[in-house]
Amino acid sequence: MTDSKTIAIVQARMSSSRLPGKVLQEIAGQPMLVRVIERTRRARTLDQVVVATTTDSSDDPLQELCESKGYACYRGSLYDVLDRFYQAAHEFGAQAVVRLTADCPLIDPQVIDRVVAEFRESGADFAANRLPPPWKRTYPIGLDVEVCTFQALERAWQAAVQPYEREHVMPYLYSEPGRFSVRIVDTTPDHGDLRWTVDTPQDLELVRKIYSYFGGRDDFSWEDVLDLIQKQPELTQINTGVAHKIVNDVDPRYKPR
Repeated sequence: MTDSKTIAIVQARMSSSRLPGKVLQEIAGQPMLVRVIERTRRARTLDQVVVATTTDSSDDPLQELCESKGYACYRGSLYDVLDRFYQAAHEFGAQAVVRLTADCPLIDPQVIDRVVAEFRESGADFAANRLPPPWKRTYPIGLDVEVCTFQALERAWQAAVQPYEREHVMPYLYSEPGRFSVRIVDTTPDHGDLRWTVDTPQDLELVRKIYSYFGGRDDFSWEDVLDLIQKQPELTQINTGVAHKIVNDVDPRYKPR
């Protein structure tokens, strides 16, 4: 696995159900998508980073941003995100696929590297540092990294039929024990109750405050953010109570093919 082409695919769309247009919201002078991409590109285990958006006209600004920044971009299905990922991975020749989302502007390249390294060393079909509820997690929400072989992704693309399997890309790989070999990457102590993703205005306010604390830089680590939160625990009150999606949540606008 060590000589395989490892591509991070960042899913992004403007029509988020809870905070439309969030991926282009400004964070310390840069669109959130740029923050995600630039942090992701620092991961040493990745050969390429690709933005996977949709063919919907509402996502034209995302393609334009990618073109202006020189980011690789693939446009595919709006709601069948599994198909979008598979087609992007196929087009760019991925042998290992890292799934990231554009609403995680605190994503940490060292966390990406750790999950990819354990994926390679274990020989697993799928590895992750989180699974959605009802499963448990130990990393803060917003540091989510999932990795799989292209072969496993292709099998899921061919076989997955449930709407949540198509929308959330990888549940087919871990929802049934024994179907694939799975590696879960945990951290101690458990920080799984912290919420650093952006789904609501409150989430965005928290992330903006964090970036402001670091002077608009984006080279800080997740441990730096943790240290900040521990020194200023009132920050966690900004988005307390925001519910995180569970594994079978599906956008009500989803229509199976």
